[in-house]
Amino acid sequence: MNKSIGIMGCGWLGLPLASSLVEDGYRVHGSTTSNEKVKSLEEKGIRPFVISLHEQAIDGDIYDFLQQIEVLVLNVPPKLRSGAGENYVKKMELLHSEIKKSAVRKIIFISSTSVYGTVDGKVTEETTPVPITESGKQLFRAETLFYTDADLQTTVVRFGGLIGPDRHPITMLTGKKGLSNGNAPINLIHLNDCIHIIKAIFLNSWYDEIINGVYPYHPTKRQYYGEEARKRNLQEPDYQEDTEEKSKIIVPKTLLTVKNYKFTTSL
Repeated sequence: MNKSIGIMGCGWLGLPLASSLVEDGYRVHGSTTSNEKVKSLEEKGIRPFVISLHEQAIDGDIYDFLQQIEVLVLNVPPKLRSGAGENYVKKMELLHSEIKKSAVRKIIFISSTSVYGTVDGKVTEETTPVPITESGKQLFRAETLFYTDADLQTTVVRFGGLIGPDRHPITMLTGKKGLSNGNAPINLIHLNDCIHIIKAIFLNSWYDEIINGVYPYHPTKRQYYGEEARKRNLQEPDYQEDTEEKSKIIVPKTLLTVKNYKFTTSL
């Protein structure tokens, strides 16, 4: 394959992914919204592009960014809270239009298990998403825009909660009182596996797929975050007694039973 890959969104996940690909010998186009980050991308061997997606226009050289790359990793999450903020779908529609003008036909769309909403029980890629948040709703519409385009080969990766060396939910939960849903299972994934899954997709041509990116370990929140607090000598979060909120276990069925993927990093 052409060893050129574009990564739209070189943030917490995109930047280490891009760096890893450069180390593997790939030519990488990486986008950032900040001029201040250009130098750091260049120092890692990434060809930087300053690109900002807006509802009415795209600022930056999107044409050049999309040139001479075979695979585009689309890693731009919605910036929405409580129904306020951007129209993410409009941004994705503009980007979709620019992609269609280019030669890029292979897309890895980074999504989230939030699109499943409050579905109860075991959730696989065959489960119909019923998003309840505005962010989840717009993300699902954006997924669908790319995935249903017959001219594109799009794989959607729905990652669970992201953790890594400098990112873990326990840092936000420590000492919290009266938390709900303590008996609900966790659905997390480590940064290392996020990178390995994305690489596996283009190395093995796993296109036109929906993939749940969640580590197959699901203790309750009460158990897991209590243990993580103790490991770090932090105050354990306090959960209410049994609540009747819906809970789900996200099963990476495609990875485990179809692709025989081996997860690399425990939680």
